Amino acid sequence: MTSMQRILIVGICGAGKSTLASALAGRLGLPLIHLDREYWQPGWTMPDRDWWHNRVQELVSGDRWVMDGSYASTLHYRLPRADTVIHLDFPRRIAMYRIFKRILHTHGQTRPDMADGCPEQFDWEFVKYAWAFPQTERVKFESALAELGPGQTLIRLQHPRDVVAFLNTLSR
Repeated sequence: MTSMQRILIVGICGAGKSTLASALAGRLGLPLIHLDREYWQPGWTMPDRDWWHNRVQELVSGDRWVMDGSYASTLHYRLPRADTVIHLDFPRRIAMYRIFKRILHTHGQTRPDMADGCPEQFDWEFVKYAWAFPQTERVKFESALAELGPGQTLIRLQHPRDVVAFLNTLSR
């Protein structure tokens, strides 16, 4: 596990990608990159597509990092640079529960993994996106993950207890 230098964490919304990324960065002494923090502009404004793609290419150019975020449109930049990909492939029911819990507990506050000026809010479009994720986005990720090459490790975690067990395998 000590060979993990560029770790990409992807998966369904609400699975805990940012939480896992923070834990891994702390335990392994790696720089932490939350893609939500990089992507969103104040007031939940989306950036220009070209700017975003250039920014992702800049972020993955580093030698060491833990990066969380799905963002299927930039997987082709991120996957080749990752030596380890962790796919949080949780059931929809767990993810949705966690999303609603997060909204209730942090409503009106800006989370540490989110850009300044983007307080937590209830967003029906996001809830619909998260609900549909297993049917609409998972296929894209499965296809991309099937293309991982030699020297790249895929770790698929399917339940929160798998995340705890994985973290317990790492030295503090």
